[in-house]
Amino acid sequence: MHSFESILPAIHNKTSSLETLARLVSQIEQERTAVAVGGYVNQVSRSSIGVRGISNRVQLGDVVAIRSNNELLAAEVIRLEQDQVLIKPFDDRVMPGLGMSVFPGGPLQIAPGPDWKGRVINALACPLDNKGPLSAGPDPKPVDGLAPSAMNRRRVEKGLRTGVNVVDVFVPMCFGQRIGVFAGSGVGKSTLLGMMTKATDFDTVVLALTGERGREVRDILEDTMAGKLDKTIAVVATGDESPMMRRLAPNTATAIAEYFSERGDNVLLIVDSITRFAHAAREIAIASGEPPVSRGYPPTVFSQLPRLLERAGPGLASGGTITGIYAVLVDGDDHNDPISDAIRGTLDGHIVLDRIIAAQGRFPAVDILGSISRLAQHNWSRDQQKLVTGLRSLIARYEETRDLRMIGAYQTGSDPLVDQAVNLVPLIYDAMQQTPASPLSQDPYEDLAASLRPKEPS
Repeated sequence: MHSFESILPAIHNKTSSLETLARLVSQIEQERTAVAVGGYVNQVSRSSIGVRGISNRVQLGDVVAIRSNNELLAAEVIRLEQDQVLIKPFDDRVMPGLGMSVFPGGPLQIAPGPDWKGRVINALACPLDNKGPLSAGPDPKPVDGLAPSAMNRRRVEKGLRTGVNVVDVFVPMCFGQRIGVFAGSGVGKSTLLGMMTKATDFDTVVLALTGERGREVRDILEDTMAGKLDKTIAVVATGDESPMMRRLAPNTATAIAEYFSERGDNVLLIVDSITRFAHAAREIAIASGEPPVSRGYPPTVFSQLPRLLERAGPGLASGGTITGIYAVLVDGDDHNDPISDAIRGTLDGHIVLDRIIAAQGRFPAVDILGSISRLAQHNWSRDQQKLVTGLRSLIARYEETRDLRMIGAYQTGSDPLVDQAVNLVPLIYDAMQQTPASPLSQDPYEDLAASLRPKEPS
């Protein structure tokens, strides 16, 4: 390849002309285009890496390869400018030197196959379980796919049983529903999610562990998911991994769920937690130069959330469904923080776990009055709906008068409805208690009725 030093003699030669100079420059540009298929690192920081020479060959979100110590390491384009691009490695321990080569790729794709069931993988679909390489399916699909068209989707109509009484009675779910489990840290989100995976109506379970503690991964897989690993695909991105991996894991899990749903399976997709996905998206957006607009969250976080959540749900007429359960970590027990509020407005219902209920020793610590399923009418019969409405009314009166009764300001007989609530609500709370060791409930209404029947004298 010519260098600018080789041009200088021609410039100083009296016989040279502007045409000669133009011809040499044109030749250099042609050779540069033919040889330089990659770019080079020109800027390195903890948050991102600047690359020159590939701006016209990549798009936002493309994967590129960085050559470092004779290895090719993956990174994603997070900002695109005319003279350089910003990339962020999937492994944030990667700190390439200036001048390292960078080669453009394309959108990240995975190719799931039927034998992925029973495997544990990372967000890039690389195996973590020492069971050998994953086989590639015949149809690669983008990790960041599009949701089905609203008019081509089936409607949600068929109810399901999770085996958790308080959910099946007060917050019943349907195939293709998306519901959130909202709670602060340490209130029992992961335990409740594990209990809900005992449902026998699903053909495939896809579990995305996003930002979880590393020590908990094997506990969840070997204890909580015991007996169901043969139909489970686990996508793991622990809290010590880069924000790129934590943001990618729910997308990878959703793409796998879409594959099995297209095959006709009823898929249970569990993401624990979607809040840590939002935290990772925030880190990446700020690294790309976006300004924070709402409690430190840039605007794209609030567009990425519904785009991910809308991919779950009822599929096309020829396929199955994706029932999504998303754990939402409520920062500071504030259920109106921006992320919780955005997720709650997108999902088809929410289960709220309360720290005070957990402190009373009632598990699952579900706040019955604060939880709702927007599709409950497809699961309840008319009699069941009437029963649950009456029970909610009793629970509301019981909680409203708790302080009065505690200080002795309420006299028995003043309000028959309150008297009935005082007699029945503690029995309802007892009937709703379950632990992971409890047997799977076959009929939650029968269990409830048995708890409310008067005890025969011994």
